[in-house]
Amino acid sequence: MAKVALIGASGAVGSRLLRELSDGGHTVTGIARNPEKIVALPGVTARKGDVFDTEGLADLIRGHDAVISSVHFLDSDTDALIEAVRASGVKRYLVVGGAGSLEVAPGKRLVDSPNFPAIYKAEAQKGADFLDRLKTVDDLDWTFLSPSAMFVPGERTGKFRLGKDTLLASDEGSSISFEDYAIVMVDEIEKPAHIRQRFTVGY
Repeated sequence: MAKVALIGASGAVGSRLLRELSDGGHTVTGIARNPEKIVALPGVTARKGDVFDTEGLADLIRGHDAVISSVHFLDSDTDALIEAVRASGVKRYLVVGGAGSLEVAPGKRLVDSPNFPAIYKAEAQKGADFLDRLKTVDDLDWTFLSPSAMFVPGERTGKFRLGKDTLLASDEGSSISFEDYAIVMVDEIEKPAHIRQRFTVGY
């Protein structure tokens, strides 16, 4: 079992990751601005942390086997997060990514599609920039897991497909539940298969 630091443990995705990790028997330090919002689960310790406080965050995640950041890209700073992980000495860094950087055709990203919702564009672009920044990092064992276009609360079915850089879609569209996404992220901690890579999950 791993000792995992989860940044953004009280969020919509973070809370599902927290439960999946706890159910899997892992020891988790859940980090959030408001730790009282972190669900109390077996093996979970809630801690107050600020994504912009590099030194403080590094202290919180030091000594863990892996770090997951599950935070909105617009509400955080890419370099501050990466530097905090570096300063902590933890090598394994997993990021809850976005779908915007996935390709819908060779060389064409979802975020650049003419019908991409304007309300999500800034967040999606910053997520794509985060991935580009990670691709320059060679001293961390990072993984960037992109969800499908519709990333929503749902059920834990355990049935999904994995891909690399292309948006996954079916006749029903392009989607993945927070719950099934959490399975894939925790699997990647338990059985690393995408070191210094981005991959994606969808139905």
